[in-house]
Amino acid sequence: MKAQIAISIFTLLLYQNAFSQEKDSVVKVENHYITLSEIIVNQNLDVASFIKRVRNDTTFYKAFKSLRTVGYTAFNNIQMLDKRGRVEASFNGETRQEVQNHCRQLRILNDKVTGKFYDSKHNYNYYTASMYGQMFLDERKVCGENNIVGNTQFSTDGLSGMEKHKAQLKMLFFNPGTKIKGLPFISGKTEIFDKSMEDDYNMRIDYDENSQAYLFSINVKRGKEKKVVIQHMTTLFDEKTFEVLERNYTLKYDAGVYDFDVNMRVKMTKVRNLLVPSSIVYNGNWKLIFKKRERGIFTATLSGFN
Repeated sequence: MKAQIAISIFTLLLYQNAFSQEKDSVVKVENHYITLSEIIVNQNLDVASFIKRVRNDTTFYKAFKSLRTVGYTAFNNIQMLDKRGRVEASFNGETRQEVQNHCRQLRILNDKVTGKFYDSKHNYNYYTASMYGQMFLDERKVCGENNIVGNTQFSTDGLSGMEKHKAQLKMLFFNPGTKIKGLPFISGKTEIFDKSMEDDYNMRIDYDENSQAYLFSINVKRGKEKKVVIQHMTTLFDEKTFEVLERNYTLKYDAGVYDFDVNMRVKMTKVRNLLVPSSIVYNGNWKLIFKKRERGIFTATLSGFN
């Protein structure tokens, strides 16, 4: 009797799974097969136009540029970890950026530092912390910036060495899914919609009723992990404006001379009609040639926009 019950339950689960799968639909767009949830199928979404919007999106990058044009308060927490996951250096502080006469200036209101976060000259002891600091802890006065995106082909003209490398990494973080020129060994491994990567990802479009947004997700196929840089990415697109409301992504690659394993989660908010990040969480493991391995967790919580 117990065996019959078990078989019946197993059969029911198989039936439910098959039934749920039948509600999904698969379409081919630009050489990629994309799974549509039942609610997306019922909405008759123009999938080709949707994917084109995703490919050409500039709202995510523009939101970070918009931070340069508004005042805000931020709570920053940086933890640099040793190989056992213990905190070996940290920064915890509150900052305030003010904008006047087209110039912005950030002030560190208070901070607490532990370990050898800085060297004897008060320079960052960690290159990943230095990259974060350039974006969120730079107290120099800067004028004439804007949030115009224009041509999204990023440039590293005039940069060299570590500064050029940092700029390329920012491109990878702020515009994932596009080709990053000049990034050694991986410049062609970030274009998720390129024909050469048509067999590398599972893609799906769903709908998030709470956010009233389309949920687009990509996941690398099993066995393809070492071929690509973006292992996973989910993005919420506002159903009316198609602005990015939230993005969670994992970047991982081993190029021999360097390797990294990074996860980032970014949430957006609206300041009047301006889209800006309100929460940024970074968890990364980096090894660059001639540099020691760095493991860091960075969190920025932004508010008080004006």
